[in-house]
Amino acid sequence: MKLINIGFGNLVNAEKVMAVVNPDGAPVKRLVAKAKEEGTAVDATQGRRTKAVLILDNGTILLSALQPETIGRRVSPDLGLQEEKEENE
Repeated sequence: MKLINIGFGNLVNAEKVMAVVNPDGAPVKRLVAKAKEEGTAVDATQGRRTKAVLILDNGTILLSALQPETIGRRVSPDLGLQEEKEENE
């Protein structure tokens, strides 16, 4: 099991993360609102602005104050290298 920091000392099992998305789109906002109503949302922002929404394999929604790119690099450290290669081509 690999744990990743999603901000403020909060950790999540990297194997359970299905997606890390930007919270600004209307579909994601609806998903977060529904999860809050159902009680399946976990707010790990410590009162800060939500910058990333993590969708777990069991349907739980995690809210983070870190950028999706930052969390992505923590899940897959070689992700940054792949992005740099694509930009240089």
